[in-house]
Order: sequence, then C-alpha cells, then structure tokens
Amino acid sequence: MSNALSIGKSALNAAQIGIATVGHNIANASTPGYNRQVMVQAAAQAQNFGYGYVGQGTNVVGIQRVFNETLSKQVINATATSNASNAYYSNISQVNGLLSDSTAGLNPVITSFFSAVSAAAANPSDTATRQTLISSAQSMVNRFNAVNTQLDQMRESINTQITSSVDAINSYSAQIATLNDTITKAVNSTGNMPNDLMDQRDQLVAKLSEQIKTTVIKQDDGSYNVFAGTGMPLVVGTQQYSLYTRASDTDPTRVEVAYGNAASPKILSTDTISGGTLGGVLQFRSETLDAVQNQVGQLAITLATQFNAQQTQGYDLNSVVGTDFFSVGSPTAISSAYNTDPTKTASASIVDASLLTSSDYTVKYNSGQYTITRLNDKSIMWQGTSLPATVDGMQIDVNTSTPAEGDSYLIKPTQYAAGKLALAFTNVDQLALAGSATTGPSDNENGLKLAALQNGANVRVAGSSTNRTYAQAFAQMVSAVGTKTNELSITSKADATALENATSAMQSESGVNLDEEATDLLRYQQAYQAAGKMMQIASQLFEVLLQLGQ
Repeated sequence: MSNALSIGKSALNAAQIGIATVGHNIANASTPGYNRQVMVQAAAQAQNFGYGYVGQGTNVVGIQRVFNETLSKQVINATATSNASNAYYSNISQVNGLLSDSTAGLNPVITSFFSAVSAAAANPSDTATRQTLISSAQSMVNRFNAVNTQLDQMRESINTQITSSVDAINSYSAQIATLNDTITKAVNSTGNMPNDLMDQRDQLVAKLSEQIKTTVIKQDDGSYNVFAGTGMPLVVGTQQYSLYTRASDTDPTRVEVAYGNAASPKILSTDTISGGTLGGVLQFRSETLDAVQNQVGQLAITLATQFNAQQTQGYDLNSVVGTDFFSVGSPTAISSAYNTDPTKTASASIVDASLLTSSDYTVKYNSGQYTITRLNDKSIMWQGTSLPATVDGMQIDVNTSTPAEGDSYLIKPTQYAAGKLALAFTNVDQLALAGSATTGPSDNENGLKLAALQNGANVRVAGSSTNRTYAQAFAQMVSAVGTKTNELSITSKADATALENATSAMQSESGVNLDEEATDLLRYQQAYQAAGKMMQIASQLFEVLLQLGQ
C-alpha cells in the first residue's frame, strides 16, 4: 500500500505544481515581456519486482519557459529597424512641412521680392515703389531668418532626443548587467533557470533595441553579452560599458555620442551607430537637417551676394555709386578642440557665390601639407604646403605660418547664413536702379539687371552640371525632401508591419493564451482530483489490511 500512496502523492504533487504554473501564466497574461511557462514531467524510476517493473509515479523535472531565441532575435532586429525609420520620418516630416508650406516657405517671398524689384525698375523715380521694394526685401530677410530659427530649434530638439536616448541605453544596459549577475548566481546555486528574471532581462533587451541596434550573444553561464550598433560592447557579463554625450570637437552647439574612457570618451561616427531611435535621429541630422540648413544658407548667400554685386554697379537717386543692399555673414571657421594652439584659427570668404556649394569642408595639416576636403562627397579639393587656397568659390586661409601636425579646422560656409542675413540700409534713395550717374530719374538700366537676376542660372546645385535659378534651386531642395519624406513614410509603415508580424509570431509561441491555460487548468484539476481519489483508495485498502490483521 505504501507504493500506491507514494505514487498518488507524486501525482498529487505534480498536479499542484501544474496548477500553480498555469495560475502564474494566467496572472501574467498582460505582463510585458512575459513568456509562458510549462511544467516538465518525467516518469519516476520503475522498480523490478521479479514479475516485471512497476512504476513509481512521476517526477517534476523543472519549470521551463517557452522561449524561441530565433523569433526573439527577429523581434529585436525588427524593433531597431522600425524605431529608426519612425524617428527619421517623424523629424523629416517637420522639415518637409516647413519647406513646402505655401505661406511660410521661401519661394513666395523670393517671388514677391523680385516682383517688387521689377516694379521699381519700371518706375525708378517713384518713392512708393522703392519703399515696396524695401518692404519686400525685409519680408524676405525675415523669412530666411525665421526658417533658419526653426531649423535651429529642430537641431536643439535633436540634441535633446540624443541625450534622452543615450540615458535610456545606459539605464537598460546597467540593469541587464545586474540581472546577468543575479541569474548566473541563481543558476550556479540551484542548477535551475530563474524564468521570471530571464523574462525581465529579455524585456530590457527589447527596450534597448528600441533605442539602438542590439546584438545578443548568450554565454554558457546563462549571462548575456550585449553589443550595440556595429559591435560596441554595452554589457559583457556583469560589466556595463556606457555611452556618453559631449559637444562636437568643432561645434559646441552640436551634441554627439561618445564611447570609451569616461574622462575623455571619443566621439563616434554616424556610421558606427545604427538602428533604433538614436540611429534614426542621427541619420536624420546628418542626411537631411544639415543638408537642408546648408542649402537654405547657400540660397541666402548666393541671392544676397549677387544682388549686392549688381547693386554696386549702379547709381542711386543721388547719383552715388550703389552700396551693398544686404548684409551677408562670412563663412564660419571652427578650430578643432584637439589643435595644439587654440590661437591658430582659420578663416574663409566668398569670392564667387555662383560656385558656392552647400557642403561643409575640413582643412587638415599633416606631413607638411594642408588638405581641404569637401564633406558631402568626401572629395579632396586642394592640397598644398601653404594657404590661402580658393575652393568652390571660397577662399580659405589660416592665421599661422607655423602649423602643428594634426591641426584641423571645420569650414561651414552656409549653415548659419540664413540667420545672419539682414538689410544693410532702408533708405529708398540708396537703391541703385540707374545705370549712369548723369542720366535722368527715369534711368532704370541697373534696375532691369537687378530684376533679371531672378531668372539667371545663379545657384550651384549638387549633382547638376549647370546652375539653377533661385526658384529652381529651392524647388529642387523641396522636392528632394518631399521625396525622402514619402519614401520614409512607406518604409516606416512597412517596418512597423514587419515588427508586428515578428511580434505576433513570437507571441503565438511564447505568449499566454488564456483559452489554452483554462484547458490546462481543468486538466490539472482533474489530475489532482484523480490523484486524491487514488490516495483515498490506497488509505482505505490499508485500513482493511489492518482490520484483517486484528
């Protein structure tokens, strides 16, 4: 009878554990990252009684979580890809809205300005038309300033997004390292996997992949080694490695991502960081925001510089040679923070606006010579032992005859130009519409030339062998941003669908199905009742034997 009682007890114990496991699944059906658990049973070692082997009941081998590593990796990859495209799309949509707005964009005010120039040229002696020209010019300047301000605000928003994302990455990786330690200790001490802790760790990995592309390599001791981007270690066993944010070496207003020694982490290139919100935001800044702000600045410089050049060829109402109508800021030159002598600076000036590009440039001194590189296509534009040098309509120089090895400078010809644009005067008499100092007030020779600038091939556009008009250059910029926005709209939706499908596939295997759990609950309940009945019968039989013995 003791054998029957023992078998019944093992069955009762298994049923109890099964009910507890199912109950745990039901309780966590809505818990993020929870993977359902199942009880694993095995028959107890049978005993040989001579006439054959008699079973000894059941053993509970363990509680196993249903987790598919392949599906999990698919979800992690899809999450990083989806968040990257979504972050890029949400940011570029703002730029697209800014540029394409028919009332807030640049094209209407440029058109209005040249219409006023034409009107003034048609009636050069009329003060009212001259005043209208001044007002239209001021409106155009204000619009350039406003667009640049909004782009600067987007740039500040990107800085905030980068900082927030890096903070989240460091928090998740620190928690993963802590769980690695706890899980490893639990496995070593009991030999069993702490399923709920492992779920928590996998959920943290999933959250980490929302911020950056994440790769996980499982170790023999149950710990995870986690790598980000193109292979930067974030977690190795119980050791966590942080990302940092720091100002760019050549632009203190630009937040960059750095890695390495906490005292002096090295700035990472955009190519090193991919996927997730952080990757998407950095890609948007480097591919779209920088390019658009530079192009807007290029348009402002080119229009203003060429208008000034023609204005100074004419004569005003007082028969005085015209002066610059627009105030145009000089290109910005920034010394690297790593330069040996910070007093050694670079400078740049525009010599031919029609040759100006929307790219930034670097000037580096190595092995006895300077190298000037155009950054948008990585082209080496000039090399020599001494400066100045003229590159793409711009003269570049340094203020030293004794450069140090490794000295580096960043030249930004156009990024800040739209924000610096202003009117140099507002006196209507100073508009130089006349072509000669001796002709009468009806002389409009120079006014007609100023108006003709609207349709001239004045702006250099990347990828084109011929220059474009101001309107064409702006339209091409708007079109490029619009095309990229539409592309990302489609891509982000496709990536979101891929993530949804990957998540559904994993949930169908690892998620809690309440209908299935209810069925299992009834099954274990019946097993529990049957085991109890078995023990009751065994007990009754034992009582009969005792009575027979008396």
